[in-house]
Amino acid sequence: MGPSVQEVAEFIRRQLRLVIVGQNAVIDQILTGLLAEGHVLLEGPPGTAKTLLVKTLARVIGAGFNRIQFTPDLMPADVTGTNVYNTATGVFTFRRGPIFTDLLLADEINRTPPKTQSALLEAMEERQVTVDGETHRMSPLFMVLATQNPIEYEGTYPLPEAQLDRFLLKILVDYPSLEEEVQVVSNWSSGFNARRLDVLPLECLPDSSVILQCRAAVRDVVVEEGVRRYMVNLVRATRPPAAPNLTWGASPRAAVALLLTAKVQAALDGRTFVTPDDVKAVALPVLRHRIVLRSEAEIDGITPDEIITDIIRRLAVPR
Repeated sequence: MGPSVQEVAEFIRRQLRLVIVGQNAVIDQILTGLLAEGHVLLEGPPGTAKTLLVKTLARVIGAGFNRIQFTPDLMPADVTGTNVYNTATGVFTFRRGPIFTDLLLADEINRTPPKTQSALLEAMEERQVTVDGETHRMSPLFMVLATQNPIEYEGTYPLPEAQLDRFLLKILVDYPSLEEEVQVVSNWSSGFNARRLDVLPLECLPDSSVILQCRAAVRDVVVEEGVRRYMVNLVRATRPPAAPNLTWGASPRAAVALLLTAKVQAALDGRTFVTPDDVKAVALPVLRHRIVLRSEAEIDGITPDEIITDIIRRLAVPR
C-alpha cells in the first residue's frame, strides 16, 4: 500500500517551501486542483513566483512541463500542433504542440485573442486535441495552469464565461508579507537562483503515477446526501433573483467542482468523508470566477468573494 494523500501532499509542500517563500494558501489550492484533476487560473501581479511555483511543482512530482507565452499574434496551431508534409515519405505527419505535456503553464492567457484561447477548450474539457479530423489524447496527468495579470488591462482579451467555467479554481496570488519579502531577498543574497532549480536539493516523487494513485483515493471519499444538497443550495444561491447583486450565477458545473474539491479537502485532512466545512474551505476559489456582478455592485466596490462569503454565512448548514 502506497503513501496516503495526506503524506504525499505534505511531502510536496515541504519541497515547494524550499523554493517558494510564503504563498501557503496558493500552494494548497494548486494541490487541490492537481488532485481533483482540474485546471487552475492564477491571478496576481508580476513577480510573485507564479511561474517558479509551477516549474518547481512539475519537478517535484516527476511531471513534464511546458510553458506557452500567450501573445496577440499566437495562433491555435502554435498551441496544439499541426500536420506537416514530409517530402521524403509523401505523407503528412502530426507535429505535436507544447500543449502535449503534463503541466502546461499558459502564461498571460488573456493576452491572446479568443480564437487562440479557444484552442485550449477541447483539451481542458475532453483531455484530447483534434487536428484535421484526427484525435490525439492528452497525458493522464494533463493540467493547465493559466496566469493573468489583474492590473494591465490594455491589450488584453478577457476570458469568456465558457472558458472561465472550465477552470476548476481561480486562485488569487497576492504580494508576500514584509517578513516573507525580506526572506526572499535574503535567499537571493545567500546564493539562491530561481533560474537554477537543478542545483537545489529538491527531493522528488518516484514518478508521477503517485499522483494518479492519490486521485484514485480521492474519488473514494464519501459525500453524504445532506452535504451534496448543501453544495447545490450554495450554487443555486448565487443565481438571480436569490443574489440581487449578480447578473449571472454559477452553473451546475460549479456544483460538481465543489464536490470534487471538497473531496480533496477531506483527503488532505486525513478523512474519508466530506463535511460542510470542507465545502466552505473551497467555495471561494471554486465560485469567484463563475459569477458576474451587476455594474452597480462593481461601482460600489463589492467583490465576488464578499458576495460568496455572505451567501455562505446565510445558508443553512446540514447537521
